[in-house]
Amino acid sequence: MRPTSDKVREALFSILGTRIPGSRFLDLYAGTGAVGIEALSRGARFVTFVESEPKAVQIMRKNLTACGMLDQAQLRVGTTQTFLQQSQSWNGPYDVVFADPPYADEGAVELVLGSWRLGLLASEAVMIIEQDARVEPPIATDRARLMRRYAYGDTALFLYRPLPNGSAS
Repeated sequence: MRPTSDKVREALFSILGTRIPGSRFLDLYAGTGAVGIEALSRGARFVTFVESEPKAVQIMRKNLTACGMLDQAQLRVGTTQTFLQQSQSWNGPYDVVFADPPYADEGAVELVLGSWRLGLLASEAVMIIEQDARVEPPIATDRARLMRRYAYGDTALFLYRPLPNGSAS
């Protein structure tokens, strides 16, 4: 597990700004849930956490309980791929998606970007993917476009938005 550093997490929420209050937030590859918990603390209405490591989910549940936020959260134990394939388990549509897949998993970025095709996201959703700064992610898919890359040392955040023609809804 490679947690999002405090510096990168602070930058993430600075980038997202006013999109967080009242949003439905999806935290893919959630780890111990630090990003999603911060989204809740900044006013997100609801967060779905997806994590395949049961021990990380136990820590996440304990943290959410300690913060009094468990009733604003859905915890999904399993892989992101499985979650994305099971639309009945979604609690969306989501306004903001944050994904922090393993840096060595080359197909993970494409998997996450492909979720726009699934109807998982709201029409004006944004997606931020955390990756190694040396990664060159896709500039666009058939439904989304890379709007900006933010680099913080060895880590980069890639901000995607739907294409203007509305085909991403």
